[in-house]
Amino acid sequence: MLKLSDFKHRRKQLMRRMKKNSVAVLASAPASIRNRDVEYPFRQHSDFHYLTGFHEPEALAVFAPGRKQGEFVLFCREFDLEKAIWTGHHAGLEGAKTDHGADEAFPIGELHEQLPELLENRDRVYFPIGQDAEQDHAVMSAVNVLRGRARSGAQAPYEFIALEHVLHDLRLFKSPEEIRIMRKAADVSVLGHLRAMRACRPGRREYEIEAELAHEFALHGMRSQAYPSIVAGGANACVLHYTQNDAVLHDGDLLLIDAGAECENYAADITRTFPVNGKFSSPQRLIYELVLEAQLAAIEAVRPGRRWNEPHDAAVKVLTKGLIRLGLIEGKPSRLIKDEVYKRFYMHRTGHWLGMDVHDVGAYMVEGKWREFEAGMVLTVEPGLYIAPDCLDVDPCWRGIGVRIEDDVLVTKDGREVLTSALAKSVEDIETIMAGRS
Repeated sequence: MLKLSDFKHRRKQLMRRMKKNSVAVLASAPASIRNRDVEYPFRQHSDFHYLTGFHEPEALAVFAPGRKQGEFVLFCREFDLEKAIWTGHHAGLEGAKTDHGADEAFPIGELHEQLPELLENRDRVYFPIGQDAEQDHAVMSAVNVLRGRARSGAQAPYEFIALEHVLHDLRLFKSPEEIRIMRKAADVSVLGHLRAMRACRPGRREYEIEAELAHEFALHGMRSQAYPSIVAGGANACVLHYTQNDAVLHDGDLLLIDAGAECENYAADITRTFPVNGKFSSPQRLIYELVLEAQLAAIEAVRPGRRWNEPHDAAVKVLTKGLIRLGLIEGKPSRLIKDEVYKRFYMHRTGHWLGMDVHDVGAYMVEGKWREFEAGMVLTVEPGLYIAPDCLDVDPCWRGIGVRIEDDVLVTKDGREVLTSALAKSVEDIETIMAGRS
């Protein structure tokens, strides 16, 4: 578990990167109504959690470098004894300071009164411009209050900078403690996928397998999934973000599962594809082993000094040559790649950053060039092939086959570490696991 000192260190890093005489403002995630008076389970905004570790709605943090009364100011709900009886512990103003390291804490109801004072005589404000209408309104209202005091000597900020411009580059590089948490999320996700493989059989429904995943995650204290699980049998696997998860699993079909647990706000993200009946057919095996070959080539391209596009390029090269070999496309590989002919069957990129968000923050290009990998970055590597049932100009044996294989990869000083390597992905290993089902 992250400590107060970890969050304090992050705030210091942020403030060191801010321009001179600046202040940063960041709001929590709101509580969201599911229906009538029932709320969705609360999940803190990742940026807000990253800097504060504070897990309540109706809060706003101010980071003011050099402020004599303290650089970290937190606005939040006051402690309410009756509310505590109904819904449990909440920090209150004292908890904001003792448990979360705020130098000062004010009631959220005093934001309109206090925020102008915190912005006064600052040249610029960092905040997530345009992402939250209420936050935009709070900042601009405070600025307008100061503009109205100009004849009294008050100076309002005159420059507004997107906070993510500096914050998201910090989040891209994971600390040893963050990596430890992500390893834990990965390990539990592996157990969930193994449980799903063992539970799978013809006649069951996709949601039954989804329940096996959620059960295993919760058994290890990870009650939140990192994203809605994709449990896609047969042709449903050709829908990239399929989440309906209610179809019957048929003998002879493949099952694609894309699912990951969330541990202390950090995500895992794994995809495996396996036969519902435990045995790959010949066409399924050919497509699967082609995707696996592409994934291994892409993982090999992850190392410090290589660029973000290289794993994708490696996967596309393998997939294109394989599609030619299987008779699904025709032509010279270089021309087919240039013309992106492969996109008919492989229409997404080979990965994304991974962290507190499953599609995590961080620029993929820097100054017009693909970003170089550096130690501490974590990404997914997930090539796939999807041959939809309506591809009528291909041999019927291929139609309705959708395969994706995804692992989580940490860039290390000397190369890479596959955080999810414990989960089987060779045809032989998958069939062995499924043969042992009770």
